[in-house]
Amino acid sequence: MGRHQRAETAGLVSCLICAVLGGTAMSLYMTLAPAIWQISQRLFTVCAGIVAACGVVSFCCGYIKGSSSFTLRNGWFAPIRRAGETLALSVVYAATAFLTSFLILNIANGIIGTQMFVGYLVGACAGLSGVVGYLTFVQAQVMRAKTLAALLPFFVIAGVGGAGMTTDDPWWFVNNFSRLGDRTTFAASMFNTTLILAGLCVIVISYFSVSELVTTYRQRELWHRRRFDRPGRDLPHFRVRMAILSMLLAACGCCFIGIGSFRQTPHPIAHNAFAFSLPGITAVLLLALPWLAPLFSKAMYVVSDLIVVVGTAAVVVWRYDITSMTNLELLLGMLFFGWFIVFCRQIAALEADRIQEQVVHLQLAAEGADAVDEPLESRVASDR
Repeated sequence: MGRHQRAETAGLVSCLICAVLGGTAMSLYMTLAPAIWQISQRLFTVCAGIVAACGVVSFCCGYIKGSSSFTLRNGWFAPIRRAGETLALSVVYAATAFLTSFLILNIANGIIGTQMFVGYLVGACAGLSGVVGYLTFVQAQVMRAKTLAALLPFFVIAGVGGAGMTTDDPWWFVNNFSRLGDRTTFAASMFNTTLILAGLCVIVISYFSVSELVTTYRQRELWHRRRFDRPGRDLPHFRVRMAILSMLLAACGCCFIGIGSFRQTPHPIAHNAFAFSLPGITAVLLLALPWLAPLFSKAMYVVSDLIVVVGTAAVVVWRYDITSMTNLELLLGMLFFGWFIVFCRQIAALEADRIQEQVVHLQLAAEGADAVDEPLESRVASDR
């Protein structure tokens, strides 16, 4: 069997194991937990936690299984760094699995009714654990930058949707999104946790995305030096560009973390500082993108500039009280996450082109052409 077929086969095994473990764990909880912990929202939280735990274990097993980094052949730093990268990716998958499962459970509960749905909770937990176990294992085996980009919208929509469905404030949308998290209720805690985890996800995904840009540049520089016997001059100050790009992306993630960490009522200054800094940092990032990431297509730069124009127009409309702050925040949030997904997919396209170029170079070497250097590996790939 080939690599992808082996991944699918192992994913089915992971699905069965996670389904059994998830159903057993939920059954034991509902049997042994006291009555105060048998409230529907707490049951859904525990069920989603079990699903997330199964997903994390399955992901780690799949991601580490084919890796050759956990050896001392290249010193102690390589396995330590790989362990940190695995942990960071596990946080992304755990958050996505938890919030998505919680949203699905609440939707099903609203359709069927609490009295009836609780009786199906063990089966639901087993089914969700099996599906998540299968998906995480297979994705871990064939991990690429495009795979990470697809997780963020599910994560954010599930977190905000779950908080909006469980809040006891029916008029939270009148003022702004901060009102949804400006309380001490379960829904407010979920909303703030979603923002914090979204910030962490942005930082983690940005780390791997920028690493792919660096790998692509290093590979092209290596080929250029070997062909012309001199370093390439297409991208001067490349390290400075990547450092600034990394800092701006990390600053966006930190703003999300700050907004979720400091609620508006008890910490208005800190909350507003992070909230109003995010659009400004994003605008600088988008306008400077042609210089920061010159490997992208021109269409990406045009889209980035259009997003800045639309965002600025929306702010002007809000200042004249034509629309509400909630609508403004929703639009800006959609624009940012939409751009971030396209950004990651652009990097995934660069990665795919680099792999294709590596195959061509290796074929030329096999046919007796000039010797080629060892192809550089993707940072996010599980078999690194």
